[in-house]
Amino acid sequence: MEPINNQLRKVMDSQTFQERYEQMKREILENKGVQQFLADNDQEVNKDMVDRGLVKLYEYTGQQHDCDTCPSVVKCQNALKGFIPKLSIIRESIEVEYTPCQQKRMDDERRKAASMISSMHMPKDVLRATIKDLMIDDHSRVNIANKAADFVREFKETGDLPQKGFYLYGEFGVGKSFVLGAIANELATLQIKSVVVFVPEFLREMKGSIQDQSLQEKIDFVKKAPVLMLDDLGAETLSSWTRDEILGTIFHYRMAEQLPTFITSNLGYDELEDHLAYNQKGDRDMLKASRIMERIKAVTTPIRMSGQNRRDQK
Repeated sequence: MEPINNQLRKVMDSQTFQERYEQMKREILENKGVQQFLADNDQEVNKDMVDRGLVKLYEYTGQQHDCDTCPSVVKCQNALKGFIPKLSIIRESIEVEYTPCQQKRMDDERRKAASMISSMHMPKDVLRATIKDLMIDDHSRVNIANKAADFVREFKETGDLPQKGFYLYGEFGVGKSFVLGAIANELATLQIKSVVVFVPEFLREMKGSIQDQSLQEKIDFVKKAPVLMLDDLGAETLSSWTRDEILGTIFHYRMAEQLPTFITSNLGYDELEDHLAYNQKGDRDMLKASRIMERIKAVTTPIRMSGQNRRDQK
């Protein structure tokens, strides 16, 4: 039997193969990217290097180098999705290196920003909000948008988060939760982690966490958040335990550590204090309610929010 090396040599020596090889080589060397690479490195590249690197040059020419026509990373046609091939010379050999494309970098930034926001029971549209999307149809909303921008600007200028967040209160449906999402997303672009919590559902979950022994872990996660956002405080049904051991613990820690806290509520400060004074049995304890309000006031600035009901416009 004839050795396989001899068979391969015959195939390579055939006129058909040589013609196809030369044609392929011409097409590769006529590629604009390859020509630019050879021109930029004409002092280093020689014929032998080109011949040895023809496979790498072919790999380069067979892929896309412009993201303008690419709809998304998922539909990327390159060997490595989201990466653009780049020719380089390494140890006197032509090689192909891969760098993230614009689409890939944008996707990575979005994912990184999303990882900076932890939410508990919050709607998706709230978590997608941005400051630019805030509906400026009322004086109070203009005020809130400006204050939100000031909060972010202070961090950019000083490198430290302001010690106080906002206590946004007003009628149902005016977009208070949306403001929380907008601020959280703005902070996420600066790599500041926020925890956004829908209070009524969170307190219900805390009751169930006693049995699976995850209660303290969840309280610590919330109270130690760099930025904490509590949505719809005052809409929950309170027991003495959820008021004193959950809310009281969270607000005490954040006041002591001077951590910014954002709260939305349908109730003003005085109304919330009255709400906190009563438990589900109807017992009234103004002293404990006053203590919690003292801590809330220490970590928030009250801002009344008005305007059209966003839900009525959908």
